[in-house]
Amino acid sequence: MVRVKICGVTCLEDALAAVGAGADAVGFNFYDRSPRYVAPQEAAQWSARLPASVLRVGVFVNAPEELIVRVTAEVGLDAVQLHGDETPDFCRALRAGFELRRVRVIKALRVDLAFDPTRARDYAVDAVLLDAAVPGVYGGTGRSFDWERARQVKASIEAELFLAGGLAPHNVAQAVLAVRPDWVDACSALESVPGRKDHAQLADFVRAAKGAA
Repeated sequence: MVRVKICGVTCLEDALAAVGAGADAVGFNFYDRSPRYVAPQEAAQWSARLPASVLRVGVFVNAPEELIVRVTAEVGLDAVQLHGDETPDFCRALRAGFELRRVRVIKALRVDLAFDPTRARDYAVDAVLLDAAVPGVYGGTGRSFDWERARQVKASIEAELFLAGGLAPHNVAQAVLAVRPDWVDACSALESVPGRKDHAQLADFVRAAKGAA
């Protein structure tokens, strides 16, 4: 069964709603230019209230390694999602440093018409996340992309695949059946207003994803 990550969580209420709906991971955004930014101190308080079985993911964009390591320890993150222009060498070094702590490294790649699926093989990470490319924006756009690119990436990597980009209750089952990703990831499509989740939509999304045969 596919696992579900709910990203861009900005309050404890939404984090608990995601867990209650059956989500397997929640994402906290530590990119200070994002409308979904949360302070590490707040995220640490919410993280402590979540079941140990839920993966706590921190989203970073072109952050220095020192900041990522500090926030990971402060919040108690299980995984870091690098959603900027991080190089394969940066990802490799960060993963090596996290190996003993068992913190996973997820590299997000933005997919447009010029995207080369073989790029994903350059990154020695635990998982690759595919999102739609929008100029000047690092994720959370609600845009989708050609899932054939995702199928090509999945066939070429040994790491897990997170599928993001415009996924919502009405299309997530179709995406799961088309791509067979390890994870699906949703953010803006499940919001009532920017930064706050619609709990009914959230529950519908998890149900549709996990119900895909």
